[in-house]
Amino acid sequence: MYRYLNETWKRIRRDPEFRAYLTEKRREWRRGKTIERVEKPTRIDKARQLGYRAKQGYVVARVRVRKGGLSKIPPALGRRQKRMGITKIKRGLSAKEIAEQRAKKRFRNLDVLGAYYLGEDGKYIWYEVVMKDPLHPAVKSVTS
Repeated sequence: MYRYLNETWKRIRRDPEFRAYLTEKRREWRRGKTIERVEKPTRIDKARQLGYRAKQGYVVARVRVRKGGLSKIPPALGRRQKRMGITKIKRGLSAKEIAEQRAKKRFRNLDVLGAYYLGEDGKYIWYEVVMKDPLHPAVKSVTS
């Protein structure tokens, strides 16, 4: 069933009506918080692949990450641009890894199971991070 859900997501992303719906959703997400807990995952197929279960102890958070490279403040005087050491600097982490780290920092008692891509606009990329509480009795009963 989840395979067909995944194929449906791929197919409807090209649909003009669904693209308009996603654009509207991104507007809402842009006005929201950087890290926001959501009731249900937007993409249940991806969440289930990462280990999500619809029970207590499992949490899904939508995380917003800014796009673009690492910008450094240039030194005030004394060097030409090529030698300033501010260009061509890359982040050591992907946007997905940054989203996972931010969610882990916000929800300290939860373990990150993984994250999946939701969408992007000109300024931000959104990921949903799936986490679980390893000490919750409902989660313990499944893992043991």
